[in-house]
Amino acid sequence: MTLRWALIGAGNIAGAFAAALKLSDHHVIAAVASSDKARAEAFIAKHECEGARAHGSYADAFADPNVDVVYIATPHDSHARLSIEASEAGQHVLVEKPAGVNAAEVMAMQEAAHEAGAFWMEAFMYRCNPQTARIVEIVKSGEIGDVRLVDASFGFPAPNQPERRLLNPALAGGGIMDVGLYPVSFARLIAGAASGKPFADPMKISALGALGETGVDEVTGATLQFEGGMIAQVKTSLSVFPMNDAYVYGTLGRIHVPQPWQPGVQTDGKARITVKPYLGEECEEIIETGALYLNEAEAVRMAIESGAQEATAMSWADSLGNGRVLDEWRQRIRLTYPFEKEGASFRAPNGRAQLSTARGQDARDMRIPGVGKPLSKLVMGCDNQTTLPHAFAMFDDYFERGGNVFDTAHLYGGGIMERLLGQWMRLRNIRDEVVVIAKGAHTPDCRPEMVRPQLEESLDRLGTDHTEIYFLHRDDTSIPIGEWVDALNEVHDAGIIGIFGGSNWTLDRVKAANADAAARGKQGFGAISNNFSLAEMVNPVWPGVLGANTPDWRAWLEETQTPLFPWSSQARGFFTELSGPDKLDNPELSNAWYSEANFARKARAQELAARKGVDPVTIAAAFVLHQRFPCFPLIGPRSIAETRGSFGALAVSLSPEEVTWLDAG
Repeated sequence: MTLRWALIGAGNIAGAFAAALKLSDHHVIAAVASSDKARAEAFIAKHECEGARAHGSYADAFADPNVDVVYIATPHDSHARLSIEASEAGQHVLVEKPAGVNAAEVMAMQEAAHEAGAFWMEAFMYRCNPQTARIVEIVKSGEIGDVRLVDASFGFPAPNQPERRLLNPALAGGGIMDVGLYPVSFARLIAGAASGKPFADPMKISALGALGETGVDEVTGATLQFEGGMIAQVKTSLSVFPMNDAYVYGTLGRIHVPQPWQPGVQTDGKARITVKPYLGEECEEIIETGALYLNEAEAVRMAIESGAQEATAMSWADSLGNGRVLDEWRQRIRLTYPFEKEGASFRAPNGRAQLSTARGQDARDMRIPGVGKPLSKLVMGCDNQTTLPHAFAMFDDYFERGGNVFDTAHLYGGGIMERLLGQWMRLRNIRDEVVVIAKGAHTPDCRPEMVRPQLEESLDRLGTDHTEIYFLHRDDTSIPIGEWVDALNEVHDAGIIGIFGGSNWTLDRVKAANADAAARGKQGFGAISNNFSLAEMVNPVWPGVLGANTPDWRAWLEETQTPLFPWSSQARGFFTELSGPDKLDNPELSNAWYSEANFARKARAQELAARKGVDPVTIAAAFVLHQRFPCFPLIGPRSIAETRGSFGALAVSLSPEEVTWLDAG
């Protein structure tokens, strides 16, 4: 198979890649694209790319029928937009590191490739090198014992050019994003090799750093702590020349890697590593590295030839994990780029200002009394999106899939979640198309007099004058029910909430509230938000929470057709590989969901999932969706892939007999 490449960008790194491609008959440079066509033409002439077509538009290169795969080598801040555009055009993609300037961009890029069924890879060329493979082999062999410490650095003094890429925060400058990501990647690779995995993510990260005059990191170091006790010290700088090498220390010996990042470049294609047993003689190994970028191109070619969407050398999960570590490293030294800050005029990973709703119309077709717009069947829980990039990536994707109901609470993140949702609605100009659920009066402020002030603060954070649905987050049963009814009707009559109800309320208290409201001509509870899932909650996940799985709850919900908005509708991972009678490392999971009846339900979900060709967790979600009362499961995805998995439940049809069998056998 011969791959026909389009080089996107006409800078130095694209030149190095072009030189490598010309060393093999398996690769052809079919096109070169730049925002300036003359620059693309000059590149073709300089690098003697015979037969290559020059494009003055990246879109033209992506649409070129003579191109099989694109190599994106433009500045960092454009990687996500161009990668997504290329994937949407059906192209395979190799994108220079960092793939995205934050993990949220990496998620969006990978999702675009997934949707297109196309190959995607982050261009960490050292990961495709024989030297790297040999280091991993030594670690796995146990020759240096149990790995306890990794020490790696990469840096250089950058030219004093504040407007250029390296020092410009608007262009995602700084040492971490330019070269510090190499030591992080290496440490995660070694930690994985030491534990028999392709890579491992740190459990804990600490860091120190100094920001320069332009606001980017000029010198910084981080300590990564991994499961099993391995520690990694990673360092980078744009103001000094560190050693730019790596050491791997084990209980029986150490490995020194003089050129970890560009193996063999300074030694004519021969890399040298030394292995020093603590009780033996030092041994130097010489490794034929081959052409750096050709190794990378070959990894791409072999993956595409086999029909794979990702390469073993640098998987999607590996790139996403690396992005998350870089995010936290920057967070630890308080480096946030201007376009990532709350209040910023945020740019989406795909660069588009408008959201598309074309593919999601069928998911937004539910109606409930008191809410004057259609609702999606799945509700996005806004309780873990703590940064602007993550929130925008998650909310954009959810909305474009057809989701339009967002569950928030005054308590969540001290207001961060509400502010981010509000900013998203404002910048997307989309408030009229979404349904907002707000919650308040959580313990210790579970008092009627707290409803209005908390709600008004929530509305201010959200940047709106009303919320379609409001839930009391908890109940204090010592408070007369009429006081709650009065407090809720006050804000309803003021026009700042639509329907309302209780979250984590008992059925008796809900009935009492409705009876009191009816007797006094007031509005009663129009919705409930208790836990409900295929797995019945054994013990409360958090203090004061309640479920609605009991026969009396189900009978009342069916009789009244009161909408239920259940939280933890998939039992917080119980229906995944995370749970099992012998898996006791997650006390929250085991305490709340482990029972003989629930494991029997999981077994039935697994059996039905195998018959229908889906995952058990998808069956669990479909069970909630197929109740005989209106049910709107709250989902809490932390990644776009998890959102996609939840939406898969909408395509699963369960018969009434299957629903009963899943629950009761």
